[in-house]
Amino acid sequence: MATIFSETLHKGYGQHMEVAGDMLVNQRSEFQHIQIFDTEALGRVMTLDGVVQITERDEASYSEMLTHLPMVEHGAVKRVMIVGGGDGAIAEECLKHPGVEVDMCEIDGMVVDYCKQYFASVNKGVFDDPRFNLFVADAFEHLKAADSKGKYDLIIADRPDPLGPAQVLFATEFYELIRDALTDTGIAVFQNGCPFFQADELTGTMQQLRGVFPHAGTYLTVTPTYIGGFMALTWGSKGTNLGSLSVEEAAKRVEQIQLSTDYYSPALHAGAFALPAWIERLTV
Repeated sequence: MATIFSETLHKGYGQHMEVAGDMLVNQRSEFQHIQIFDTEALGRVMTLDGVVQITERDEASYSEMLTHLPMVEHGAVKRVMIVGGGDGAIAEECLKHPGVEVDMCEIDGMVVDYCKQYFASVNKGVFDDPRFNLFVADAFEHLKAADSKGKYDLIIADRPDPLGPAQVLFATEFYELIRDALTDTGIAVFQNGCPFFQADELTGTMQQLRGVFPHAGTYLTVTPTYIGGFMALTWGSKGTNLGSLSVEEAAKRVEQIQLSTDYYSPALHAGAFALPAWIERLTV
């Protein structure tokens, strides 16, 4: 009889996946329960503490929108910091842009080790790229370091849901540290859950971001296995008003670097800032 994985992140609603074969990884690290398994419907899947983090089939809708939208709009990103991101998917997308160097701060080295082995089809050897620097460390300590001040053109917070230890990644202090680590035109982007089930999370984050950054907002993506429909990606910046780039200019920049994607496109870049009325109300 097949093993069934069940995710119940949201009370009273969940998703189920039939595991193909044996579990590839079913281990508890110092920080969390790591499971990696194959499925017929979604390819390879990783969950942390019972919550889906990545699947081979739909990861592009998440990693590309956190990466290419701010990078294309900024137009001159050279230094990137990733908070979390142990699967390597976001780092791999960042390094599609020329002249970029990436620092990734992932607290759980076991996640990195397993993803090197089991998600090579996604991260495509990024961990061995000389432009990539891995720090197995607490992101707070990395951000507090003197040499992080004003260093990054882009900071991507690939954070989990605000449960347990991850709650600190939704604290005002975290946003203040990120602000101080950005250049004057730098942009920070954050995973902010699915507003259909996590409305308060989006509203609270937008209030915090507006108190920390001169410019802040929300754009959307849709990742089927992050259940709840639209996923909110929030952003903040000291000097860049994200969402002002025209489709034509985005297309020109994408063409210049011959950017290859599965989800992101110049038209979607502009459309991602068009919020349904009910989500707009959550961000005011």
